[in-house]
Amino acid sequence: MYAWLWRHLPGDMLQRAGIALAAVIVAGVLLWYFVFPWVEPKLQFDHGTVGGGTSAPAKPSP
Repeated sequence: MYAWLWRHLPGDMLQRAGIALAAVIVAGVLLWYFVFPWVEPKLQFDHGTVGGGTSAPAKPSP
């Protein structure tokens, strides 16, 4: 797939590298500012519990 993309980019090797770098940067910006904020409330990684117990450690018995 990457070879196919590389062959279809216009220009010489330096121009292709610049276009590929710009495409990666644009994809990263789109993910960072639009996709990740939209997905974050749906995933809620920070609301999980294990075992359903309390978060405080058990007190040792005397």
